[in-house]
Amino acid sequence: MPQFDPSTFASQLFWLFVMFVALYWIVSKIAVPRIGEVLEQRARVIQDDLDRATQLKAETDAAVAAYDKAMAEARAQAYEHMRVMQAEMKAVADKRTADVAAQVTKQIGEAEARIGVAKQAALDSIKGVAAETARDVVAKLSGLSPDAGAVEQAVAAALKEAR
Repeated sequence: MPQFDPSTFASQLFWLFVMFVALYWIVSKIAVPRIGEVLEQRARVIQDDLDRATQLKAETDAAVAAYDKAMAEARAQAYEHMRVMQAEMKAVADKRTADVAAQVTKQIGEAEARIGVAKQAALDSIKGVAAETARDVVAKLSGLSPDAGAVEQAVAAALKEAR
């Protein structure tokens, strides 16, 4: 094998050194800076994305806080509106109940007055009918004609006892 021939070792070592230096120079001057630039660019893009994500998260948190505050205010406003409406409805219902109660009380009073008048008229009518019937019965049974005033007094006394 010619590579292991000791007479060519010096030239092989020389070319090995030359190629190593050339390759080292190409890698260090061309490849490494390009790789470094790509890595730096990627790091900048990643950092920009992280900064943007942080900014968006802060904006989102602010929007969520504003939304929560608006919802709390809307709930409070709705609750207050509902409370006011309930109070108004209760006041209207109480007023209507009082009006109806007053009207019913008035109607009851009027009805009681009419009943009292009708009762008195019925009692007066019964007194007259009873006095007439008593006179007729006494006249038929005894053949006497009793005094109308005495018969009415006797009927009035009998009705007082029945009460």
